Amino acid sequence: MTALALPPLALMAPSQGNQGLQTLFIYGVLFLVFWMIFIVPQQRQRKEHEKRVAELKRGDEVVTTGGVIGEVVHIREATKDGQPVRSMDDRITLKSGETRLVVERRSIARIVAAPSATTS
Repeated sequence: MTALALPPLALMAPSQGNQGLQTLFIYGVLFLVFWMIFIVPQQRQRKEHEKRVAELKRGDEVVTTGGVIGEVVHIREATKDGQPVRSMDDRITLKSGETRLVVERRSIARIVAAPSATTS
């Protein structure tokens, strides 16, 4: 019986070009996993938040990034060339206790409660 001849280890090692492609592939897969786990959900959450803040209306209870809780009393939209432009630069007047303060739309961290619709 003859023994199987195994190729020398030098022949089994990947070549430099092949090793570079493998490393590139591994980095690509890691980047894709990172993208899917961290970046995509964060972008989705940011878009949802921007949508909710853009739909803000009078009577909504909100929390600012500074922690102030208040009710939206008035929304003054930013203007460009005399035309109202809905943006994150809009001025929002909040009533918190007996105090009124003006904040920019972008400083709204979350909407606590929208006014409940009453049916007659």
